[in-house]
Amino acid sequence: MPRTVAVVGGGISGLAACYHLVRAPRPPKVLLLEASGRFGGWLQSSRTPEGAVFEHGPRGVRPAGTAGAETLHMVSELGLAGDVLAVPRGHPAARNRFLYLGGALHPLPSGLGGLLRAVPPFSRALLWSGVRDLLTPPGTGPDESAHSFAQRRFGPEVADVAVDSLCRGVFAGDSRALSVRSCFPALFEAERRRGSVLLGLALPHGERVAVPEVSLSRRARAERWSQWSLRGGMETLARALVTFVSPRGAELRCHAPVSHLCHRRGRWQLTLPDRTVTADHVISAIPAAALARALPPEAEPLSRELGAIGAASVAVVNLQFRGVTLPVTGFGHLVPSSEDPALLGVVYDSVAFPELDGSAGVRLTDCIPQYTLGHWERLERIQRFLQEQRLPLSLIGASYRGVSVNDCIAGAKAAVGRVLGVPP
Repeated sequence: MPRTVAVVGGGISGLAACYHLVRAPRPPKVLLLEASGRFGGWLQSSRTPEGAVFEHGPRGVRPAGTAGAETLHMVSELGLAGDVLAVPRGHPAARNRFLYLGGALHPLPSGLGGLLRAVPPFSRALLWSGVRDLLTPPGTGPDESAHSFAQRRFGPEVADVAVDSLCRGVFAGDSRALSVRSCFPALFEAERRRGSVLLGLALPHGERVAVPEVSLSRRARAERWSQWSLRGGMETLARALVTFVSPRGAELRCHAPVSHLCHRRGRWQLTLPDRTVTADHVISAIPAAALARALPPEAEPLSRELGAIGAASVAVVNLQFRGVTLPVTGFGHLVPSSEDPALLGVVYDSVAFPELDGSAGVRLTDCIPQYTLGHWERLERIQRFLQEQRLPLSLIGASYRGVSVNDCIAGAKAAVGRVLGVPP
């Protein structure tokens, strides 16, 4: 086990890595290096004197799956269970979602009635798209764009409207360029496993991974949560992680950008503005392109692969209106690229989380990585280079295997387990 682990990047991934490192039975020395003046990365919330909370990044977390349960376990251990704001599945913010097309809002079909009849903006009942999926043979290629996958399995209308909007809403990306295998692995695996997306999602598969059962995850299951946030905003989670790891031996430094990494005689040398620090293992939680710029010339094959993982920039504008009622009640609406290529969608925060109602505007530069076609192959080449060169370097964060808060936390836990030699 390494004596010293340097975690580069103090966003949610880096903080989660520190959390799991300091909780080890025999924790190594942990050094967290963050380039900016604050921890939390894209998890950033601000409060006005009137009490309104402005979210500048992620607005909520889904509790589903193993990763969702693991995040709730962390939230519970951090003492934040009492701060959770939950949205049950029966809530309008969970049931009602809309598409903006042709200058009008259209509710997405829900329930059996919405599947059996044509509901605008779709020209025919979505039942026929389901029938198409059941009758279409599985694909044989190793990867496919999200648009091509949806068109092949569900038809052009679902691909052009629904999947186009979904890719914009989740990745701020182009469905014709994004990889279905990397962006929507559950759909890709469902087709490969059962020959049909619908059957693959409906039929159980594999073994369940044991997750520590805590009252918060039991409550989420009993109350059928759709999503949750925290009183005070999502940055509350980042602040709680800082409070947790600081007294447990982790050294946290802001204003400490790493300009250069060099591996010599089995140890890393990390060049900071004012000094050089050393570590036995480095966990990189910064964007792939940023890490590529810091690597030495001898790691050029790795730098080239990392630099090819692009990211989209998004402007987040939150609006608060006094004395105005929304024309519809729901989670929000997405906008397909055919309607407005510049606008991705609108989230109705006041419906899901009225406690966090606020207004703000911010541009998030290179905030959402783009998993384009062949992304999985690139990750394999990256991992192969690390193994062949025996580099004690772990890569975590949204650049690689999932952009959600849950994905980032789960990736950090898995990486720490490998560093410490803990079985998954």
